[in-house]
Amino acid sequence: MKSFAIFLLLSLASGLFAQRNEVVSLVYHRFGDDRYPSTNISLSTFEKHLKYLKEEGFESVTFSQGIKMITSDAVKGKTVAITIDDGYLSFFENGLPLLKRYGFTATLFVNTSTIGGNDFMDWEQIKKAQIEGIEIGNHSNTHPYFLDVSERTSESFFRQEIESSQAQMTQALGQAPIVFAYPYGEVNEEMKPILKEMGFIGAAAQNSGVIHAGSDLFQCPRFPMSESFGTLTQFKEKVEMRGLEVIKAEAISTGYNGSIDKPRINLEFKEEGLFVESMQCFVQGSECLKSVQIYRDGLVKMAIRPKTALSSRRTLFTITIPDNDGNWHWYSYLWVIPNTGND
Repeated sequence: MKSFAIFLLLSLASGLFAQRNEVVSLVYHRFGDDRYPSTNISLSTFEKHLKYLKEEGFESVTFSQGIKMITSDAVKGKTVAITIDDGYLSFFENGLPLLKRYGFTATLFVNTSTIGGNDFMDWEQIKKAQIEGIEIGNHSNTHPYFLDVSERTSESFFRQEIESSQAQMTQALGQAPIVFAYPYGEVNEEMKPILKEMGFIGAAAQNSGVIHAGSDLFQCPRFPMSESFGTLTQFKEKVEMRGLEVIKAEAISTGYNGSIDKPRINLEFKEEGLFVESMQCFVQGSECLKSVQIYRDGLVKMAIRPKTALSSRRTLFTITIPDNDGNWHWYSYLWVIPNTGND
Protein backbone atom coordinates (compact mmCIF):
# COMPACT_ATOMS: atom_id res chain seq x y z
CA MET A 1 0.00 0.00 0.00
CA LYS A 2 2.85 2.37 0.88
CA SER A 3 4.58 1.77 -2.48
CA PHE A 4 1.28 2.39 -4.28
CA ALA A 5 0.84 5.70 -2.44
CA ILE A 6 4.34 6.78 -3.43
CA PHE A 7 3.62 5.79 -7.04
CA LEU A 8 0.38 7.78 -6.95
CA LEU A 9 2.11 10.87 -5.59
CA LEU A 10 4.82 10.65 -8.23
CA SER A 11 2.18 10.22 -10.93
CA LEU A 12 0.27 13.26 -9.71
CA ALA A 13 3.45 15.34 -9.65
CA SER A 14 4.33 14.08 -13.12
CA GLY A 15 0.91 15.11 -14.40
CA LEU A 16 1.25 18.50 -12.75
CA PHE A 17 4.48 19.27 -14.57
CA ALA A 18 3.35 17.71 -17.86
CA GLN A 19 0.32 20.00 -18.02
CA ARG A 20 2.13 23.23 -17.21
CA ASN A 21 1.10 26.19 -19.30
CA GLU A 22 4.51 27.45 -20.49
CA VAL A 23 6.26 29.26 -23.34
CA VAL A 24 10.04 29.36 -23.82
CA SER A 25 11.15 32.76 -25.08
CA LEU A 26 14.53 33.45 -26.68
CA VAL A 27 16.20 36.79 -27.41
CA TYR A 28 18.67 37.40 -30.23
CA HIS A 29 20.30 40.62 -31.42
CA ARG A 30 22.72 40.32 -34.35
CA PHE A 31 22.94 37.56 -36.98
CA GLY A 32 26.13 36.63 -38.79
CA ASP A 33 27.90 39.81 -37.65
CA ASP A 34 31.06 38.69 -35.88
CA ARG A 35 32.18 42.26 -35.18
CA TYR A 36 30.07 42.06 -32.01
CA PRO A 37 30.53 38.56 -30.55
CA SER A 38 28.72 39.30 -27.26
CA THR A 39 25.42 39.92 -29.07
CA ASN A 40 25.95 37.97 -32.29
CA ILE A 41 24.81 34.51 -33.32
CA SER A 42 26.49 32.86 -36.30
CA LEU A 43 24.18 31.81 -39.10
CA SER A 44 25.25 28.18 -38.83
CA THR A 45 24.43 28.16 -35.11
CA PHE A 46 21.10 29.94 -35.64
CA GLU A 47 20.13 27.42 -38.28
CA LYS A 48 20.98 24.59 -35.87
CA HIS A 49 18.63 26.21 -33.35
CA LEU A 50 15.79 26.39 -35.85
CA LYS A 51 16.40 22.87 -37.10
CA TYR A 52 16.27 21.51 -33.55
CA LEU A 53 13.03 23.35 -32.79
CA LYS A 54 11.51 22.03 -36.02
CA GLU A 55 12.59 18.44 -35.44
CA GLU A 56 11.36 18.49 -31.83
CA GLY A 57 7.92 19.76 -32.80
CA PHE A 58 7.99 23.19 -31.17
CA GLU A 59 5.16 25.52 -32.13
CA SER A 60 6.49 28.95 -33.13
CA VAL A 61 4.48 31.94 -31.89
CA THR A 62 4.96 35.68 -31.63
CA PHE A 63 5.53 37.17 -28.21
CA SER A 64 1.97 38.51 -28.00
CA GLN A 65 0.55 35.17 -29.11
CA GLY A 66 2.53 33.50 -26.34
CA ILE A 67 1.15 35.95 -23.78
CA LYS A 68 -2.41 35.34 -24.96
CA MET A 69 -1.91 31.56 -24.89
CA ILE A 70 -0.60 31.72 -21.33
CA THR A 71 -3.50 33.87 -20.11
CA SER A 72 -6.10 31.61 -21.73
CA ASP A 73 -4.38 28.34 -20.74
CA ALA A 74 -4.13 27.45 -24.43
CA VAL A 75 -0.57 26.08 -24.66
CA LYS A 76 -0.91 22.52 -26.00
CA GLY A 77 2.70 21.41 -26.33
CA LYS A 78 6.25 22.68 -26.70
CA THR A 79 5.99 26.36 -27.64
CA VAL A 80 8.69 28.91 -28.43
CA ALA A 81 8.55 32.68 -28.85
CA ILE A 82 11.62 33.94 -30.70
CA THR A 83 12.35 37.62 -30.12
CA ILE A 84 14.90 39.97 -31.65
CA ASP A 85 15.94 43.21 -29.96
CA ASP A 86 17.09 46.53 -31.48
CA GLY A 87 16.30 46.06 -35.18
CA TYR A 88 19.80 45.53 -36.53
CA LEU A 89 20.16 45.24 -40.29
CA SER A 90 21.71 41.79 -39.92
CA PHE A 91 18.33 40.44 -38.82
CA PHE A 92 16.68 41.57 -42.03
CA GLU A 93 19.54 40.40 -44.25
CA ASN A 94 20.52 37.18 -42.48
CA GLY A 95 18.10 36.15 -39.74
CA LEU A 96 14.74 36.69 -41.44
CA PRO A 97 15.51 34.48 -44.48
CA LEU A 98 16.32 31.57 -42.15
CA LEU A 99 13.12 32.07 -40.17
CA LYS A 100 11.16 32.00 -43.43
CA ARG A 101 12.98 28.86 -44.57
CA TYR A 102 11.93 26.99 -41.44
CA GLY A 103 8.44 28.46 -41.30
CA PHE A 104 8.96 30.27 -37.99
CA THR A 105 7.66 33.61 -36.83
CA ALA A 106 9.21 36.04 -34.33
CA THR A 107 8.77 39.40 -32.61
CA LEU A 108 11.11 42.26 -33.49
CA PHE A 109 11.47 44.88 -30.76
CA VAL A 110 12.68 48.18 -32.25
CA ASN A 111 13.85 51.45 -30.69
CA THR A 112 12.62 54.11 -33.07
CA SER A 113 15.42 56.69 -32.82
CA THR A 114 17.90 54.36 -34.56
CA ILE A 115 15.63 53.27 -37.42
CA GLY A 116 17.39 53.96 -40.72
CA GLY A 117 20.72 54.54 -39.01
CA ASN A 118 23.99 52.77 -39.73
CA ASP A 119 23.62 48.99 -39.23
CA PHE A 120 19.90 49.34 -38.42
CA MET A 121 16.80 48.46 -40.43
CA ASP A 122 14.84 51.28 -42.03
CA TRP A 123 11.06 51.67 -42.03
CA GLU A 124 10.61 49.93 -45.38
CA GLN A 125 12.55 46.90 -44.18
CA ILE A 126 10.53 46.81 -40.96
CA LYS A 127 7.33 46.94 -43.01
CA LYS A 128 8.57 44.07 -45.19
CA ALA A 129 9.36 42.01 -42.10
CA GLN A 130 5.87 42.76 -40.80
CA ILE A 131 4.35 41.57 -44.08
CA GLU A 132 6.38 38.36 -43.73
CA GLY A 133 4.59 37.69 -40.43
CA ILE A 134 7.06 39.23 -38.00
CA GLU A 135 5.41 41.02 -35.08
CA ILE A 136 6.79 44.49 -34.32
CA GLY A 137 7.17 45.39 -30.65
CA ASN A 138 8.14 48.57 -28.84
CA HIS A 139 11.67 48.89 -27.42
CA SER A 140 11.45 52.60 -26.47
CA ASN A 141 12.56 55.58 -28.53
CA THR A 142 16.20 56.16 -27.54
CA HIS A 143 17.01 52.88 -25.72
CA PRO A 144 18.03 54.62 -22.47
CA TYR A 145 19.11 53.29 -19.10
CA PHE A 146 15.78 54.00 -17.43
CA LEU A 147 17.05 53.11 -13.96
CA ASP A 148 19.66 55.89 -14.14
CA VAL A 149 16.97 58.57 -14.38
CA SER A 150 16.25 60.44 -11.15
CA GLU A 151 13.24 59.23 -9.20
CA ARG A 152 11.65 62.66 -9.52
CA THR A 153 11.52 62.52 -13.33
CA SER A 154 11.64 58.79 -14.06
CA GLU A 155 7.89 58.22 -14.55
CA SER A 156 7.40 61.17 -16.91
CA PHE A 157 10.55 60.29 -18.85
CA PHE A 158 9.48 56.65 -19.26
CA ARG A 159 6.01 57.70 -20.39
CA GLN A 160 7.44 60.21 -22.87
CA GLU A 161 9.78 57.59 -24.37
CA ILE A 162 6.99 55.07 -24.91
CA GLU A 163 4.46 57.58 -26.21
CA SER A 164 6.98 58.88 -28.74
CA SER A 165 7.90 55.45 -30.08
CA GLN A 166 4.24 54.32 -30.14
CA ALA A 167 3.26 57.38 -32.18
CA GLN A 168 6.08 56.84 -34.68
CA MET A 169 5.28 53.16 -35.16
CA THR A 170 1.56 53.78 -35.47
CA GLN A 171 2.19 56.34 -38.19
CA ALA A 172 4.72 54.20 -40.08
CA LEU A 173 3.16 50.75 -39.66
CA GLY A 174 -0.54 51.51 -39.30
CA GLN A 175 -0.88 50.01 -35.84
CA ALA A 176 0.52 50.40 -32.36
CA PRO A 177 2.54 47.56 -30.81
CA ILE A 178 0.95 45.70 -27.90
CA VAL A 179 4.16 44.23 -26.46
CA PHE A 180 7.24 45.94 -25.06
CA ALA A 181 10.85 45.00 -24.27
CA TYR A 182 12.73 46.91 -21.58
CA PRO A 183 16.07 48.29 -22.83
CA TYR A 184 18.87 46.20 -21.28
CA GLY A 185 16.14 44.28 -19.45
CA GLU A 186 16.14 46.91 -16.70
CA VAL A 187 12.71 47.40 -15.10
CA ASN A 188 11.06 48.62 -11.91
CA GLU A 189 7.52 48.30 -10.60
CA GLU A 190 6.55 51.86 -11.58
CA MET A 191 6.93 51.09 -15.30
CA LYS A 192 4.42 48.25 -15.43
CA PRO A 193 1.16 50.15 -14.74
CA ILE A 194 2.17 52.76 -17.31
CA LEU A 195 2.50 50.06 -19.97
CA LYS A 196 -0.84 48.53 -18.97
CA GLU A 197 -2.50 51.94 -19.13
CA MET A 198 -1.12 52.45 -22.65
CA GLY A 199 -2.63 49.20 -23.94
CA PHE A 200 0.28 46.77 -23.78
CA ILE A 201 -0.57 43.16 -22.88
CA GLY A 202 2.90 42.11 -21.78
CA ALA A 203 6.57 43.03 -21.63
CA ALA A 204 9.88 41.22 -22.00
CA ALA A 205 12.82 41.49 -19.64
CA GLN A 206 16.25 39.85 -19.95
CA ASN A 207 16.38 37.62 -16.90
CA SER A 208 16.55 34.05 -18.17
CA GLY A 209 13.80 31.53 -17.57
CA VAL A 210 10.49 30.18 -18.88
CA ILE A 211 7.19 32.08 -19.09
CA HIS A 212 4.47 30.21 -17.21
CA ALA A 213 0.98 30.76 -15.81
CA GLY A 214 2.39 32.26 -12.61
CA SER A 215 4.79 34.64 -14.36
CA ASP A 216 4.55 38.41 -14.14
CA LEU A 217 3.58 38.99 -17.77
CA PHE A 218 5.04 42.50 -17.62
CA GLN A 219 8.45 41.09 -16.73
CA CYS A 220 8.65 37.95 -18.85
CA PRO A 221 11.94 36.06 -18.81
CA ARG A 222 13.86 35.30 -22.00
CA PHE A 223 16.94 33.17 -22.60
CA PRO A 224 19.66 35.26 -24.31
CA MET A 225 21.23 33.68 -27.38
CA SER A 226 24.73 34.52 -28.62
CA GLU A 227 27.89 32.66 -29.53
CA SER A 228 28.78 32.53 -25.81
CA PHE A 229 25.40 31.26 -24.59
CA GLY A 230 23.93 29.64 -27.68
CA THR A 231 25.91 26.50 -28.47
CA LEU A 232 23.61 23.69 -29.55
CA THR A 233 24.14 21.87 -26.25
CA GLN A 234 23.27 24.99 -24.25
CA PHE A 235 20.34 25.70 -26.55
CA LYS A 236 18.84 22.24 -26.08
CA GLU A 237 19.14 22.53 -22.31
CA LYS A 238 17.39 25.89 -22.25
CA VAL A 239 14.49 25.22 -24.61
CA GLU A 240 13.72 22.00 -22.71
CA MET A 241 13.72 23.83 -19.35
CA ARG A 242 10.57 24.23 -17.28
CA GLY A 243 9.55 27.27 -15.30
CA LEU A 244 9.96 27.54 -11.55
CA GLU A 245 6.89 29.21 -10.08
CA VAL A 246 8.29 31.54 -7.45
CA ILE A 247 5.58 32.83 -5.11
CA LYS A 248 7.63 35.67 -3.68
CA ALA A 249 10.91 37.34 -4.61
CA GLU A 250 12.50 40.29 -2.87
CA ALA A 251 15.94 41.85 -2.78
CA ILE A 252 17.46 43.18 0.45
CA SER A 253 20.22 45.71 -0.21
CA THR A 254 20.37 47.79 2.98
CA GLY A 255 21.18 47.21 6.62
CA TYR A 256 22.67 44.09 8.21
CA ASN A 257 21.18 41.68 5.67
CA GLY A 258 22.53 43.15 2.46
CA SER A 259 24.13 45.99 0.54
CA ILE A 260 23.94 47.42 -2.97
CA ASP A 261 26.93 45.32 -4.10
CA LYS A 262 26.13 42.26 -1.94
CA PRO A 263 22.34 41.98 -2.01
CA ARG A 264 20.38 39.11 -0.53
CA ILE A 265 17.65 37.68 -2.76
CA ASN A 266 14.82 36.03 -0.80
CA LEU A 267 12.65 33.52 -2.67
CA GLU A 268 9.61 31.41 -1.79
CA PHE A 269 8.16 28.50 -3.79
CA LYS A 270 6.40 25.17 -3.29
CA GLU A 271 8.43 21.98 -2.94
CA GLU A 272 5.83 19.75 -4.65
CA GLY A 273 7.48 17.39 -7.13
CA LEU A 274 10.89 19.07 -6.85
CA PHE A 275 14.18 17.66 -5.55
CA VAL A 276 15.16 20.77 -3.61
CA GLU A 277 18.26 19.04 -2.22
CA SER A 278 19.63 18.87 -5.78
CA MET A 279 19.17 22.60 -6.39
CA GLN A 280 21.94 24.47 -8.19
CA CYS A 281 22.65 28.15 -7.54
CA PHE A 282 24.67 30.60 -9.65
CA VAL A 283 25.67 34.25 -9.32
CA GLN A 284 27.37 35.94 -12.27
CA GLY A 285 30.85 37.06 -11.35
CA SER A 286 30.83 35.49 -7.90
CA GLU A 287 30.18 32.34 -5.91
CA CYS A 288 26.61 31.71 -4.76
CA LEU A 289 25.90 31.39 -1.04
CA LYS A 290 22.48 29.97 -0.18
CA SER A 291 20.36 28.97 2.78
CA VAL A 292 17.20 26.86 2.43
CA GLN A 293 14.31 26.06 4.76
CA ILE A 294 11.52 23.60 3.89
CA TYR A 295 8.34 23.80 5.98
CA ARG A 296 5.77 21.12 6.74
CA ASP A 297 3.28 22.53 4.25
CA GLY A 298 5.88 22.22 1.48
CA LEU A 299 6.77 25.90 1.38
CA VAL A 300 10.43 26.51 0.53
CA LYS A 301 12.10 29.69 1.73
CA MET A 302 15.60 30.40 0.53
CA ALA A 303 18.08 33.23 0.48
CA ILE A 304 20.90 33.62 -2.03
CA ARG A 305 23.71 36.13 -2.04
CA PRO A 306 27.13 36.61 -3.67
CA LYS A 307 30.22 35.59 -1.75
CA THR A 308 32.13 38.63 -3.00
CA ALA A 309 31.02 42.16 -3.83
CA LEU A 310 29.50 42.65 -7.28
CA SER A 311 31.23 44.99 -9.72
CA SER A 312 28.98 44.72 -12.79
CA ARG A 313 25.97 46.91 -13.45
CA ARG A 314 23.76 43.86 -14.07
CA THR A 315 24.04 40.49 -12.32
CA LEU A 316 21.86 37.41 -12.74
CA PHE A 317 21.07 35.25 -9.71
CA THR A 318 19.93 31.86 -11.03
CA ILE A 319 18.61 28.66 -9.46
CA THR A 320 17.80 25.38 -11.22
CA ILE A 321 16.00 22.43 -9.61
CA PRO A 322 15.17 18.95 -11.01
CA ASP A 323 11.75 17.36 -10.59
CA ASN A 324 10.56 13.76 -10.25
CA ASP A 325 10.53 13.30 -14.03
CA GLY A 326 14.10 14.50 -14.51
CA ASN A 327 13.03 17.88 -15.92
CA TRP A 328 14.93 20.94 -14.74
CA HIS A 329 13.16 24.10 -13.58
CA TRP A 330 14.82 27.51 -13.96
CA TYR A 331 14.41 30.87 -12.25
CA SER A 332 16.62 33.95 -12.37
CA TYR A 333 16.58 37.36 -10.75
CA LEU A 334 18.28 40.35 -12.37
CA TRP A 335 20.02 42.68 -9.93
CA VAL A 336 20.94 46.12 -11.27
CA ILE A 337 23.28 48.68 -9.70
CA PRO A 338 22.29 51.95 -11.41
CA ASN A 339 24.78 54.66 -12.34
CA THR A 340 27.75 52.30 -12.20
CA GLY A 341 28.78 52.18 -15.84
CA ASN A 342 27.15 50.52 -18.80
CA ASP A 343 28.18 46.90 -19.33
